[in-house]
Amino acid sequence: MTLRKLLAALVLAAATLAPAATASAGQSHENHPLIIGHRGAAGYLPDHTLAGYALAIRMGADYIEPDLVATKDGHLIARHEPDISGTTNVADHPEFADRKRTETIDGAEVTGWFASDFTLKEIKTLRAIQPLAGRPTQFNGRFKIPTLEEVIALAKRYSKRYHRRIGIYPETKHPTYHRSIGLPLEKRLVRILDNAGWNRKGAPVIIQSFEPGSLKRLNKLTPLRLVQLIDANDVNPDGSLDYTAPYDRPYDWTASGKPKLLARTFGYLTTDAGLDEVASYADGIGPWKPYIISSALVDTNGDGTAGDENGDGAVNEADRTLLEPTDLVSRAHARGLIVHPYTFRNEGFRLVSDYEGNPINEYLRFFEAGVDGLFSDFADTAFVARDLFWLESSPGEEVEPGS
Repeated sequence: MTLRKLLAALVLAAATLAPAATASAGQSHENHPLIIGHRGAAGYLPDHTLAGYALAIRMGADYIEPDLVATKDGHLIARHEPDISGTTNVADHPEFADRKRTETIDGAEVTGWFASDFTLKEIKTLRAIQPLAGRPTQFNGRFKIPTLEEVIALAKRYSKRYHRRIGIYPETKHPTYHRSIGLPLEKRLVRILDNAGWNRKGAPVIIQSFEPGSLKRLNKLTPLRLVQLIDANDVNPDGSLDYTAPYDRPYDWTASGKPKLLARTFGYLTTDAGLDEVASYADGIGPWKPYIISSALVDTNGDGTAGDENGDGAVNEADRTLLEPTDLVSRAHARGLIVHPYTFRNEGFRLVSDYEGNPINEYLRFFEAGVDGLFSDFADTAFVARDLFWLESSPGEEVEPGS
């Protein structure tokens, strides 16, 4: 069997089997842990395209993740940022050249083209491109920019085709910014879910945001599960987290000007008091991975400095050493909160040295730490890792679909 045929067989198996081993946090009909297709199948295709979402589903994703921004005429489209410069071919469209401008988003100046300056009809003339270096670019310029309605329709269509539950995991992107330009996201999102019949308890929808204020508004509008995302700027050499702006705190806290909120960082949300607060308006947390298992720069090669430990000329994750897991997962679970960390990727330079270049090892470490799901750019790798995790805890020689 050729490699291409083998990969095709694995994708087909993931799409049709997707066994349900253990119930997910009150959702007895969901896999546990969940595999969430981060921006679709971002490791293979441009972010946030119907083709990417479909590929993630075929590779075994339980949920697909559309980040949401608003167009000039109020439609919600799937883009990672309001600035569409890095994820579309807008720069190749001379008719839109005069719309390039500088905008302030979450306190930082950004120069580019912004979704809110385009109607949906105009957005539909653009095509998606791959934003990350080192990933496939042969599909640049091929796929349209989808609306949230189109993403929902795709999830429903594939659920029916593969006879399994497939959900969406939308994020309200930069809610304070959207509110400031007269395009608030929350009611638009709920209205679309209403029209789809998915604004109800038990629907295959989880809504996420970095801003507590957005989630608090949503908590009054919908019975759906809500997840508080938790960010940071970087990981310090000792494994502690760096909170340099604009990744210091949720931006609605910064915009409030309130001393109490300005004294906090994202890290507050992982304290006992912070988790108690989150539990009052949300159902889970989505922390950046180092909040659960961090890493440190250690002089493993014995040259007297901690830096480029593997000698490849760069200092990155592959030079770092894992630290022991924190107790964040257990403390969140004690408050009834689900835990879905982000983002899992296959590239070797993104993997801590302990994983020996094998992304499967990273997934297994986090599954063993008790997470309830995770965001992955490579849903196929996540699917295999989850099967191995289930097999490790299975008394038999295989994990049967539906077991």
